[in-house]
Amino acid sequence: MKIPILKLGKYLLISVQVELDDQTALQFQEDLLNQIHKEGSEGIVVDLTSVEMIDSYIAKVIGDVVDMSNLMGAKVVLTGIQPSVAITLVEMGVTLTDVPTALNLEQGLEKLQEELEG
Repeated sequence: MKIPILKLGKYLLISVQVELDDQTALQFQEDLLNQIHKEGSEGIVVDLTSVEMIDSYIAKVIGDVVDMSNLMGAKVVLTGIQPSVAITLVEMGVTLTDVPTALNLEQGLEKLQEELEG
């Protein structure tokens, strides 16, 4: 299953509406990096509101996506992290250090603008 990547002005917007399995997460990673290269995007918001469960592999892939996007010159903001996902990440010892987060998509877009301007 492919995760749609929308272009919103100079940003890319991704709303993950499915539970991520390993294959879908890797496909998402490849698709996003290709889209960053194609569009020259400087900012990305990944909304995880619909993701209610996460395992260590998916957490690693998301962290890798953020790091790879940064290497390509695109800043990533994660939004909508559910309480159960936050608890799981902390219990697994996964830290997404230096990854801007926001409660919802609107706040995520505002934070992305701040990150890119500041």
